[in-house]
Amino acid sequence: MISATGEQLGVIATKDALSQAKDEGLDLVEVAPNERPPVCRIMDFGKYKYEKGKKTNKNKSHQTKTKEIRVRPKTGQHDIDFKIKQAMGFLGHKDKVQVTVMFRGREMAHIEEGRKVMDTIIERLTGEEGKLETAPQQNAKRMICTIAPR
Repeated sequence: MISATGEQLGVIATKDALSQAKDEGLDLVEVAPNERPPVCRIMDFGKYKYEKGKKTNKNKSHQTKTKEIRVRPKTGQHDIDFKIKQAMGFLGHKDKVQVTVMFRGREMAHIEEGRKVMDTIIERLTGEEGKLETAPQQNAKRMICTIAPR
């Protein structure tokens, strides 16, 4: 048996061990049941379970998600800056960012304006925060590219 402070108390009868744990206001937990004799420890079992669960959650990896940022060729500079700031947060949280420039009506005649917006966003996001995963592609009324975290 091991006490709450960590010192070994030797082989003790089960009744005595339970009464000792009860006196301290803690639980008697069987740590190594396969040993001969089995090893028990006086501890707070609820706290032990909490710490164990915390360790297992820490080992889990982050599930990568794809976040989308939509802009138009006429989107203002401040709005673009704000969306870039959001995208940097997503990349910092290890999520991919899909940048979409959407065209409406006569904007299709000026695809170069949308390309400029896309290039400024890509330029600001790639570097230490992220890397370009897929190059900008024109799909009907959308221009799409994906940026992955570094």
